[in-house]
Amino acid sequence: MTLKQKVYEVIFEADTPKGKLFDVVLLVVILLSIALVMLESVPSINADHREALRLMEWIITILFSAEYLLRILVVQRPSKYIFSFYGIIDFLAVLPSYLTLFFVGSQSLVVIRAIRLIRVFRILKLNRYTAAGNNLRRALAQSREKIFVFLFFVLNIIVIVGTLMYLIEGPENGFISIPTSIYWTIVTMTTVGYGDISPQTPTGQMLASALMIAGYAIIAVPTGIVTAEMVRSSSKSNTQVCSHCLHDQHENDAIFCKKCGKQLN
Repeated sequence: MTLKQKVYEVIFEADTPKGKLFDVVLLVVILLSIALVMLESVPSINADHREALRLMEWIITILFSAEYLLRILVVQRPSKYIFSFYGIIDFLAVLPSYLTLFFVGSQSLVVIRAIRLIRVFRILKLNRYTAAGNNLRRALAQSREKIFVFLFFVLNIIVIVGTLMYLIEGPENGFISIPTSIYWTIVTMTTVGYGDISPQTPTGQMLASALMIAGYAIIAVPTGIVTAEMVRSSSKSNTQVCSHCLHDQHENDAIFCKKCGKQLN
């Protein structure tokens, strides 16, 4: 195995103690960088330790930059990683620090590197979490048509009830327009209930009561749709990542990538 392949296995996978150690250290650095941004937002701490915080921030930025460049160097197709989901996240994690050199007041954007925590399940490389994440992703994708139809149905209810409330209550009771009435309908259906607008007539109150009761049932529908898809779907994928196309949903006994056909490490 060449040096490039060894480095690739350490960075992109966690099949070895070195790979696991690299990922855990990376996770700790990510959490530390977020903590530094939070501490810097506290006026008293920023006033007393501004230079130390800035120094640590740049040390972490250099580490992230080196890791990002190293990932580009070890993959067979750098553009595939650069424009991938995780590649964009890694780039956004280092960008804000460099923007502070050119734009005043952009230091607070450093907190955007918190999105790197999205990588937490992939960083930990635990099969049970990876499988659960893939299972949830597939369930959402497979239920998108049902959810779209459900949302379209809810939108119709909102428009109809909002229009009825405008006709029943009228401007004298706060329902000054149909958009305002639709706003009230959304707030009521989701059981938020701000209370800034409320029906005053008996007919309006009856309609509002029916809408509140229906709201509980409507909120539960998307959860049931996704849950049903999750129960029906199963995952046998592991943490192997193809060095050619960066595909990461392979069977446990896979030798070749099922997407591009290249041999897996």
